[in-house]
Amino acid sequence: MSQGKKNSQAKEVWKRLKKNKSAMIGLAILVMLTVSAIFANVIAPYPYDEQNLSELLKGPSAAHLFGTDNFGRDIFSRVLYGGRISLIVGLISVAIGCGVGGTLGAMAAYYGGRLDTVIMRIMDVMLAMPNLLLAIALSACLGPGLFNAILAVGISNIPTYARVVRASVMTVKTQEYVEAAHALGVKNRRIILKHIIPNALAPIIVQASLGVAGAILVAASLSFIGLGVQPPTPEWGSMLSAGREYIRNYWHMVTFPGLAIMLTICSLNLLGDGLRDALDPRLKR
Repeated sequence: MSQGKKNSQAKEVWKRLKKNKSAMIGLAILVMLTVSAIFANVIAPYPYDEQNLSELLKGPSAAHLFGTDNFGRDIFSRVLYGGRISLIVGLISVAIGCGVGGTLGAMAAYYGGRLDTVIMRIMDVMLAMPNLLLAIALSACLGPGLFNAILAVGISNIPTYARVVRASVMTVKTQEYVEAAHALGVKNRRIILKHIIPNALAPIIVQASLGVAGAILVAASLSFIGLGVQPPTPEWGSMLSAGREYIRNYWHMVTFPGLAIMLTICSLNLLGDGLRDALDPRLKR
C-alpha cells in the first residue's frame, strides 16, 4: 500500500470521525485529561504528598478546589497526579496485551493447524476466568505495586487481543493480494508485516481504544482492594478506597476521584465507538 493511499485513508477516517459529535466530545475530554496529567506538576497548586494537619478533611474551597483528605493533602493535586498513573497503567498494559496477544493471534490465524489449536485453547482457558478476577489472581501472586499492576492487567488482556487479531487476520489472509504474494515467493514474515497486519488494523485500533478504558478500570479496582499502586502514590482507585470510611460526612473524598474515573472511561468509550464507525463505513448510521 503506497504512502499516498495511506494518507488518503487516514484523512477519510478523520473526516468521518469529525462528523461524530459524541466521538469529538470524548476526544476533547480525553485530551484535556491527558494534558492535565502530563503537566500536573505545573497545574497542581500543592505537592501531591504535602500534608497539612491543620486542614484535615476540609470541603471544597478557593484554597482547595476539591477539598482535602484525612491527611490534609490537596485532593485536586492528587487527582491530577493520579491521572498520570492511570493513563500509564492503561496505555502500557494495553500495549502488552496487544503486542503479545496480537502476535499470538496473528500466528494462530496465519499458520493454522496444530499451532492455532494450541494457542487458542490456551486463550480459551484464560478467557474462562473474568478479566478482573484474572488480574486480581495475577496481582496477588506478583505482589502489589505499579509495575506488577501493569503486568497483571496486561496479561489479563492478552486473550481478548489474541481473538480479535486472529479473526481479523483470518479474514485478510484470504484476499487476492496475499495469495499473489505467496505465488511470487514472498517470505511469510514480510507477508504478515507488509500485507496482513496493516490491513487488519481497524478492529485492533478500536479494541485498543476501548481496552484502555477497561484497563484503567481494572487498575483502579486493584488499587481499591490494595493490590495495585500503593500509598502515598496517588491513584484514583486507592483514593476511593481511602475515602470510603469518610463517605457519609466527607463526600468530596470519593466524589472527585470517582468523577475522574467516570470521565476518563466515558471519553474513551465515546472515542472508541466513533473510531469503530469511522474505520468501517458499513456501520454508518
